[in-house]
Amino acid sequence: MFDRTHALLTAASLAFLAAPALAQVHYHEDGGPWNQRASAGPDAVVPGWYYNLGITGLRVELVEDAPCDLVVRYVFEGSPAAGKVRVGDHIVGAGGARFETPHRNGYGMDVFGPNGPLLDFAVALEEAQTKAGKGVLELVVERVSKDGDEPKERNVDLRVGTRYGAFGPSFPDECKKSDRIVGELLDQLVEQQREDGSWGLEPRDVFAPLALLASGERKYRPAVEKCARFHARTTSAEDEGGLINWRYMGAAIVLAEYYLATGEKWVLPELEEIRDFLVGSQYMSLAQRNPRVKESHPGDWPTDPMDSHGGWGHNPGFEGYGPIAMLTGQGALALSLIGRCGVEVDRARIDAALAFVDRGSGANGYVWYGDEKGGGPDDWADMGRTGAAAIAYHLAPIDAERRAHGREHALVIGAHPESFPDTHGSPVMGMGYAALGAFTDPGSFRRLMDANRWWFALAQCQDGSFYYQPNRDNAGYGEDSRLSASAVTAFILTVPRRGLVLTGRGEER
Repeated sequence: MFDRTHALLTAASLAFLAAPALAQVHYHEDGGPWNQRASAGPDAVVPGWYYNLGITGLRVELVEDAPCDLVVRYVFEGSPAAGKVRVGDHIVGAGGARFETPHRNGYGMDVFGPNGPLLDFAVALEEAQTKAGKGVLELVVERVSKDGDEPKERNVDLRVGTRYGAFGPSFPDECKKSDRIVGELLDQLVEQQREDGSWGLEPRDVFAPLALLASGERKYRPAVEKCARFHARTTSAEDEGGLINWRYMGAAIVLAEYYLATGEKWVLPELEEIRDFLVGSQYMSLAQRNPRVKESHPGDWPTDPMDSHGGWGHNPGFEGYGPIAMLTGQGALALSLIGRCGVEVDRARIDAALAFVDRGSGANGYVWYGDEKGGGPDDWADMGRTGAAAIAYHLAPIDAERRAHGREHALVIGAHPESFPDTHGSPVMGMGYAALGAFTDPGSFRRLMDANRWWFALAQCQDGSFYYQPNRDNAGYGEDSRLSASAVTAFILTVPRRGLVLTGRGEER
């Protein structure tokens, strides 16, 4: 198993060696993201938003003046690193080798990805967790003495154990490690579900119940129903809440999947209400323009009837800067799933949404922010919007030729998988949709998972939960550093089980 692990991750490391040896960190002069803190949960004790190094108990910072080092900023008590590694230590090697590739971790086509010490550490950590690695992770650490002398290098062994092992070559499919992780995460999600049936934030209220449902295990069905009833209770045909379309898209997807899995008739009138809300919130006419936009966002005031036509924004109609691709892909998907439940849906609404996505797609299938193309024909960035478009096309009631056209979205994710954990707005939501969209093309999903094996190795914490690693945006971090990441990880690792209509239940393989 380890031979395959090492080959995949080493290949990824070697691919980056061709890049110029220049350290670049896409972080900010005000100290962000490192100076952000979690206000609650197990990470409230950590003095900043640092990289988690898997189950070692270490949190580290990337710094520009030490591009081949991982600078230790926190060590959890009771962890493998406790008492062996100190805050302020520089980890300069792992697995018997020094780090030699400078990190270029940042936001943009040239700097996406973990190349450098993060990737090398992930390789060593996976190797250590195999039987061949005997559960021991060897580190090379530089430590400055209290007297301020020159740093002294020392070798440190961390006992990380072999309980999890390494990911299999087809992970998360046919992978014992993935199955163990999923089992632990699903149990944690049930334990953390609120009394009202929610998990407290839109991405969690979508991916947590979907992961539980996708598992196929009856013991989780009560938690899924509890969340489904939460969505039913908090949605209606008319709603004037703020940033509300996000919640309705998620409610539609969860309730539709729940109905398609259980056939419970009480769900149908709830889906009809959500359909009516989504129809009313989709931007289809200049008459829906909010006059306040002329003052708040004069550059976005639509004058052409087709400008933003068919899209959804944060709130109903055209408000603020108008419809965006991430929500519009979800809107097309939501209406398609509602239609599969037997609820009447106007297909022209879905067609208009897909047309919006098409107008904002590059020649390579990458989906930009709105319904206008950005960058060059081969440019790309974070893939959440593109994933939402891919799954929307895959499940839309359209002909085979148009569905084949939609496959371009999945292919571009597979061609450029490096941005997976670093997306605009809510990175964890972007990860969920990127994985979902890529799964519509098996080869793209395989490339996405292989390129981001490092993330799954390093984001896992000692207690089995998963951590929200530093990235461009932090939606959800602070109030929560683990629950959102745990929910989306559980969802992604259940995708190959095909336990949902979203992931191909009932389709021929």
